[in-house]
Amino acid sequence: MIAPKRQVVLDTETTGLSTADDHRIIEIGCVELINRKLTGTTFHQYINPERTIDAGAMEVHGISNESLLDKPKFAEIAEEFMAFIDGAELIIHNAAFDVGFLNHELAKIKIEKRRINDVSTILDTLKLARDKHPGQKNNLDALCRRYEVDNSNRELHGALLDSEILADVYLAMTGGQTSLLLAAEEVKPANKGSAEITITTKSRGSLRVIKATDDELLAHEATLQRLDKTSDGQCVWLKNT
Repeated sequence: MIAPKRQVVLDTETTGLSTADDHRIIEIGCVELINRKLTGTTFHQYINPERTIDAGAMEVHGISNESLLDKPKFAEIAEEFMAFIDGAELIIHNAAFDVGFLNHELAKIKIEKRRINDVSTILDTLKLARDKHPGQKNNLDALCRRYEVDNSNRELHGALLDSEILADVYLAMTGGQTSLLLAAEEVKPANKGSAEITITTKSRGSLRVIKATDDELLAHEATLQRLDKTSDGQCVWLKNT
C-alpha cells in the first residue's frame, strides 16, 4: 500500500526583514494536506519575540508588541512545532524567507541541533509560480486573482490565513486546470510588419568577468525575497524574473 502523502502549508510573520538584525518570528500558521486534501488539522501560534516589532512590519501584519507579551517564547513551542512538520513536505511561498527565520530561531536553542531541512522537504510556490508564469506578478494576491481564489478577508497579512489561502492557490496551481484569466495575461505576438533590428559590435579585447559566488547569490536572492514579501510583490528587481 502506498503511504499517504502529507504536506504542510506554512507561513510566518516576523518583527522585521532580516535575521542579520536578529529579527524574530511572532506568528506561525500551518494547515495540513493529506493526498492533496485539506484535513482541517492546523498549527497556529503567536510568539513572544523578546524584542520590539519594526513599524514597517507592524503595518504589514498589524500585530502589536503589547499583544505578544503574554505569548510563549519560540523555545517553548519548538518541540510541538517540529513534531507537527516532521516528515511532511512544506509548501511555502518565498521559502527562503520563512525557512531562514525558522532556522534562526532553532539555532538560538542550545539543545536543538535540528534544522527545518532535517525533518522536512520544501516546495517553494514562488519558484513554482515563476516557472509557470514568467514575467508576471506572482505574489499571493496576484495568484489569487489568477486562479480565482477568494482572498477578500486578507486586509492584513496573517500566518494562518495566508497559509489557508496558499493551500487553495497551490491546489489550483498544480491541479491541471487553467484559469480563464490566463488568456488575458498572455503576451501578444509582435506585428508581422515590425522591423527586425540587428545590433553588431566591433571586435574588441575580452573583458574580465567576475561572477558572484554561490553564497553571494543565495544571500542576494534571500534579501530580494524578503523585500518582495513585505512590499506585497512590489520589489522591482524581481518583477521580470
